[in-house]
Amino acid sequence: MSGRRLEPLTLDSLPDLPTPCRSCVFWELAPVAAQQAERTGDTAFEKEAWLSAALLDWGSVGRIAYVDDVPAGYLMYAPAYLVPRSIAFPTAPVSGDAVLLMTGRVVAGYTGGGLGRMLVQGVAKDLTRRGVRAIEAFGWETSTDRARLQSAGGCVLPADFLRSVGFKTVRPHPRHPRLRLDLRTTLSWREDVEQALERILGSVRAPVLSGP
Repeated sequence: MSGRRLEPLTLDSLPDLPTPCRSCVFWELAPVAAQQAERTGDTAFEKEAWLSAALLDWGSVGRIAYVDDVPAGYLMYAPAYLVPRSIAFPTAPVSGDAVLLMTGRVVAGYTGGGLGRMLVQGVAKDLTRRGVRAIEAFGWETSTDRARLQSAGGCVLPADFLRSVGFKTVRPHPRHPRLRLDLRTTLSWREDVEQALERILGSVRAPVLSGP
C-alpha cells in the first residue's frame, strides 16, 4: 500500500499546491481586488501574503495530502472574516460558529482512492481539536451549470462531493447551496477524536474530487 499522509499548508509547502491553485486568489481577495491582481500579474504574491497573514492571525488554514511524498491533493479552510469572497455568495453569510471550507482538489492520477474523504477527515480533526463547532461550505450544483463551473476554474467545491462526505444543506440554492458538517456531536461523544470522526465520515465513500 502506498504511503499516504496529511500535512498542514505552510508558506514552505505552498508550492506543493497544483499549478493553478498556488497563485489563485478567488477566495482570498474580494472579487474586484482579485480581478485587479490578475490583470497586474500579482496573484502569486497576494496568495502568499494572504496565507502569511492568515497563519499569524488564526493558524493552520489548509491540509495537503501526499502519496509516497508526492503532493496529491489539498483542502483550504478559514473563518469567514478571513475570506473576502465568502460574502459574495447568495447563501451567505457563514454561520457564526462555523469555519468555511473554501476549496480543494485531488490531482489527476490520484482520484478515486478516497483522498477527498481523507482530506475532509483531516480538516475535521484539526478543527475539532481547536474547539470549532462546525464546518460550512458553499457548494456548486455542477449538474445545472457545468460550463460555468469549468470557466470559473473549479474554485467552488461540488455540492455532491460535500454531501457524500457528510455535509447537509442548510440553505438551499439552485447554484450555490450552503452546506454544513456539524462537529458538536463529535465533541459530546467522549471518545477519541479520530474514532468519533471515523464514525461520522468513515462509512461514506467520496466521489472523485476535482477542481482548479
